[in-house]
Amino acid sequence: MSCILNIETSTSVCSVALSANGEVLFEKASFEGPSHAALLGVFVEEALSVLKERGGKLDAVAVSSGPGSYTGLRIGVSVAKGLCFGFGIPLIGIHTLDIMAATAIKQNKAATDFLYCAMLDARRMEVYAAIYGASLKLVRETTADIVEAETYASYLEKGKVCFFGNGAAKCKPVIASPNALFMEDIHPLAVNMIPLAEETFAAGKFEDTAYFEPFYLKEFQATVAKNKVLGN
Repeated sequence: MSCILNIETSTSVCSVALSANGEVLFEKASFEGPSHAALLGVFVEEALSVLKERGGKLDAVAVSSGPGSYTGLRIGVSVAKGLCFGFGIPLIGIHTLDIMAATAIKQNKAATDFLYCAMLDARRMEVYAAIYGASLKLVRETTADIVEAETYASYLEKGKVCFFGNGAAKCKPVIASPNALFMEDIHPLAVNMIPLAEETFAAGKFEDTAYFEPFYLKEFQATVAKNKVLGN
């Protein structure tokens, strides 16, 4: 039985989950604001207590690797690294937007021809976003976007696109296409990391614990409207 501790701190939500071969042994999340420094250690201790009561041992730690809050990611990765060094176990990095996309696709599994755009709030009309197919295949890699009417037009012209995450709500008035759908309450949570973490563990895809760093994005690209490109 492989036991994986999952840590997610990329947004204002702090969450931890413990899994064993797909079974959720422990799950806890706080939506009360960015309090990762105070809560994460407590949640981890509670998860490890559950594992000890079951007589199990920790085999790996999975951590959300970004993009997201600089401070939140640093706290999560630092705790994950400390556990890996302390227990002598491997580190697994799971892309934050992958976690969100997997959650949205699972909730909307009947729509096999949709695209899924995971969005994390940055500031003003800026988001970190990636686009996926219904099988979680990456269609467009993670980019720092300034959201304008034309930003996702090429995808919306071809079919339905689901937008979700804490960056989607503020973009709703701008993305006016009838093909744009918005899903509520999709958060990157540790419990939703479990299938991805266990798949990565089974494949033996581990990070270099000493040198692993969260994935940060800082550069934003504005989309140029078609009429400006044509000189109209």
